[in-house]
Amino acid sequence: MAVSTFLLVVLLLGFSGYAAAEVNSRSTYIVHMSKSEMPASFQHHTHWYDASLKSASDSAEMLYTYSNAIHGFSTQLTPEEAEMLKFQPGVLFVLPELKYELHTTRTPEFLGLDQNNELFPESQSASDVIIGVLDTGVWPESKSFDDAGLGPVPATWKGTCEVGTNFSSSACNRKLIGARYFSKGYEATLGPIDTSKESKSPRDDDGHGTHTSTTAAGSVVTGASLFGYAPGTARGMSTRARIAAYKVCWVGGCFSSDILMAIDQAIDDNVHVLSMSLGGGMSDYFRDSVAIGAFSAMEKGILISCSAGNAGPSPYSLSNSAPWITTVGAGTLDRDFPAFLSLGNGKNFSGVSLYRGNSEATALEMTPFIYAGNASNSTSGNLCMMGSLIPEKVKGKIVMCDRGVNARVQKGTVVKTAGGVGMVLSNTGANGEELVADAHLLPATAVGQKNADLIKSYLFSDPNPTAAILFEGTKVGIEPSPVVAAFSSRGPNSITPDILKPDFVAPGVNILAGWSGAVGPTGLAVDSRRVAFNIISGTSMSCPHVSGLAALLKGAHPEWSPAAIRSALMTTAYTAYKSGQKLQDVATGKPSTPFDHGAGHVDPVSALNPGLVYDLTVEDYLNFLCALNYTETEITSLAKRKFTCDESKSYSVRDLNYPSFAVNLETGSSSKSTVLKYTRTLTNVGPAGTFKVTVTQDNPNVKITVEPESLSFAATNEKKSYTVSFAVTGSLPTSTLNSFGRLEWSDGKHIVGSPIAISWS
Repeated sequence: MAVSTFLLVVLLLGFSGYAAAEVNSRSTYIVHMSKSEMPASFQHHTHWYDASLKSASDSAEMLYTYSNAIHGFSTQLTPEEAEMLKFQPGVLFVLPELKYELHTTRTPEFLGLDQNNELFPESQSASDVIIGVLDTGVWPESKSFDDAGLGPVPATWKGTCEVGTNFSSSACNRKLIGARYFSKGYEATLGPIDTSKESKSPRDDDGHGTHTSTTAAGSVVTGASLFGYAPGTARGMSTRARIAAYKVCWVGGCFSSDILMAIDQAIDDNVHVLSMSLGGGMSDYFRDSVAIGAFSAMEKGILISCSAGNAGPSPYSLSNSAPWITTVGAGTLDRDFPAFLSLGNGKNFSGVSLYRGNSEATALEMTPFIYAGNASNSTSGNLCMMGSLIPEKVKGKIVMCDRGVNARVQKGTVVKTAGGVGMVLSNTGANGEELVADAHLLPATAVGQKNADLIKSYLFSDPNPTAAILFEGTKVGIEPSPVVAAFSSRGPNSITPDILKPDFVAPGVNILAGWSGAVGPTGLAVDSRRVAFNIISGTSMSCPHVSGLAALLKGAHPEWSPAAIRSALMTTAYTAYKSGQKLQDVATGKPSTPFDHGAGHVDPVSALNPGLVYDLTVEDYLNFLCALNYTETEITSLAKRKFTCDESKSYSVRDLNYPSFAVNLETGSSSKSTVLKYTRTLTNVGPAGTFKVTVTQDNPNVKITVEPESLSFAATNEKKSYTVSFAVTGSLPTSTLNSFGRLEWSDGKHIVGSPIAISWS
């Protein structure tokens, strides 16, 4: 997300001097303990943790002790102390803290929720569902947190409304039922929070957390818009669900010790869904705090929805890829905000913008036009970085800036500061034709790479280039839609290639939702505008859509497990438009693949009645860890109990009961006889019926067979298993290639679909 990323980068640079000045060179570590090994001489595990810590350091203090997400504690240690602590009895791992970053509404209509409200019963169970949102906090005054029409707070809720800077307990109500903040890890690394710059409380000074929580479960607000753009009724995906906000992200980032404590607390508070629009690097599950905490939440029946990341369209760019996490990519809506650029040679080019002047977006008449690279002495002058433009060359002109490095909206500020009167934001090869609208501080439009190249050729060839910008407002019914966003992170899964990720895509481009009153829509310090709603983009936005949809399904089917809910969303997702054409990828202009869209685009109305589901238990995930050849220590750190893999048993990742198939074949002469088998079990959640299988795929050199080809279910919750075999029958590719297919079970009423991705290495 442009807003938060810019803030993070700038403030991290400001803080780095402080970190370097730390005399004792201590840093934060998360210590995983084997609670079952606590000596009998200790009355409580916290006493044991403290004694273990004191054996390695006289002065270290515990930041947090964890009881649910992990067994253990976080503390600040020197590298030598951390090494010493590793060898204390009962210590599983001493892991350095990681910094995670944020992955930064016409949507209900687009997902079919407006015409199908009657399908989602307004029952008590729907308003008993609690969504915990780990983010930048919450702006409780937003109308999206209005609790009119909601009954009492669910009796199962054990959370609270924490008091802090600019935040009192009265900020919570029957919609926003809880709010907490976690800053010890952040402050241990970057020093005390400056309360003149950010609130040491659950209050959201950034906007991101208010946007994600209101996307998931905001109340209905009529007359919502951003400066008149995207006008209409704003509502979250699950308007009757309750929201609990856990502030873990601050100006300098989101620290794993704080994230783990928030998950620990959310489990205790009894949330049903956890929504986390954040991610870090790619590491083994037993080293990833989000994956570890999510495993514990999954054990308690909590569905964890996470953003896939904004590192697309590069392959292997996913984060949050553990199979017990629901991983969400981003697609577009059928809504756009056109802003046209007219050139002095009479040619017109389409772009997008959310610019609005004092009252309305008036057109910028024919004006002298210049390329930023020709108005700067800097080698990166084309990027419109701070202080890079020569005022004499840009004064009174529209300036064309290339995307990259600094925030899109900041480029406009740079142009404006130098005396420019307008901006054309130009996509480069990294962004292709993807257009993301921004609430610029001066008249501006963003154009795709192809148009940008044509505009530049005019700029470089005409001795006196001129241009005008015309703002067209909001247009709906854009075709094709959805398309996979270029920024949406892609598979294959670099941690476990045999698990296909992302799971699916959901709306994540130009999403309207609630915003903080502490910051303007661009997030820039110079932006004095204040808005109740903002339009932003990222997998940060698609994740809470799924969190809200999961809450809807949980309300309709309280007995469903997190795996059953995800399965329903995956097997009913669509991969083609109503015309029959395949979903498109904006990065390539070609059909997207399961590595881009997973199972497809979510379709919540179909997910309500999926017919069959692929369910998973905690034991299934433990067997999966055995299949990964995890050691007993590594498994204990995730499971928080002793679990020994059965040496007489043959474990296979391919047997995890996942609703998709990632098939990895090796090239080479002996591979022609390769047969890979996958076992799956389906649970009937609908009426009795017989389902028949069909398989389609685009590679004739791999034969796919399913045994049996028909499954009959006589009762609800009845389970039936099948095996899929992938056999290489023809000549293998000489270079690494991917091919794709689809497996569907149907009884004539339901289609239970699974994507297939076949890779050669």
